[in-house]
Amino acid sequence: MKKSIILAGIIAIAFNACSQRSQTSEATLTKSGLDPQQFEANIDGKQTHLYTLTNKNGMEVCITNFGGRIVSVNLNDKNGTPRDVVLAFDNINDYLTNASDFGASIGRYANRIAGAKFEIDGTVYNLLANDGDNCLHGGPQGWQYKVFDGEQLSDTQVQLTLDSPDGDMNFPGNVKVQVNFTLTDDNAIDIKYSATTDKKTVINMTNHSYFNLSGDPTKDNSDHVLFVNADNYTPVNEKLIPLGKIESVKGTPMDFTTPKPIGQDINKTDFEQIKLGNGFDHNWVLNTQGDITQLAAKATCPATGISVEVYTNEPGIQVYAGNFLNGSVKGKHGIAYNKRTAVCLETQHYPDSPNQPQFPSVILEPGQTYNSECIYKLSVEH
Repeated sequence: MKKSIILAGIIAIAFNACSQRSQTSEATLTKSGLDPQQFEANIDGKQTHLYTLTNKNGMEVCITNFGGRIVSVNLNDKNGTPRDVVLAFDNINDYLTNASDFGASIGRYANRIAGAKFEIDGTVYNLLANDGDNCLHGGPQGWQYKVFDGEQLSDTQVQLTLDSPDGDMNFPGNVKVQVNFTLTDDNAIDIKYSATTDKKTVINMTNHSYFNLSGDPTKDNSDHVLFVNADNYTPVNEKLIPLGKIESVKGTPMDFTTPKPIGQDINKTDFEQIKLGNGFDHNWVLNTQGDITQLAAKATCPATGISVEVYTNEPGIQVYAGNFLNGSVKGKHGIAYNKRTAVCLETQHYPDSPNQPQFPSVILEPGQTYNSECIYKLSVEH
């Protein structure tokens, strides 16, 4: 009898402890259901974390210093239902085992460099090819796979820094990088990039968030209504490298100057550029001319009423409609990310600019500071 009482007491203590752990764990989850403990890891001697930003409206943005990535963007839809509107993973291990650009701070060079090489002042720099014979998003170990040093400055701001050594992925120059994320009270995610170098180099940074504004990544992006403030774009060859010319969008599926659903023209493969890109995966030449106060692009999901507006000081924006997602990768909550389940709106200089001098320059010299800004402003239309 005494043994039974003792055993019952041990079971009760164990049950209470498990219950307390469960309650504690649930209490520390983010609004989008992320467990910050799942983002704690030591990678190459540096610690990874999850940082949570919240504003007075209750909007929440979660960021990890692994690759400077946006992991979740949570806000209420037009019916008051919370929605997480970006694709990502819910633990650091999945980022390590699945090559992806989800939410990342891309560098040194966003997008493609033809033949994985470029020349500065007579010196040819041979990069590492990771997209056929091209270099894509800084190479196989670009900044999206580096651990930044992180500091949460306030409830609404986190600062990430990185020292990229001379020869990093074969790019020249010791480059010091800073990425500041600020969540404003008008529901804008303001991303400011800055960088300096001790040797002439090229730099082109962007954020690679995959937006699914339905908050349900089992659904594709075909109903998302897209506007792009661009009369022109840079057509590409079969390797998705710009041909070096700028062409009008007028009368083509590339025309988003009047808002239309992404799915309306995305399968019109009789238009060669759609066929080459397997859909939309192109750089649009913005009409904004570096004026960050002008709207560069806007996407809206009619079902939820959630919109994202894009503002930037960059000359271009890459619209990528998730054409190469294929369901082989499972993201947050174990959901498989299928083809075209999101859209990326990547503010940038044009692809392959280091090899195309007629495009705006991406050269950064010692004594100069690279500055780029992208604002993703979320809103709900009732």
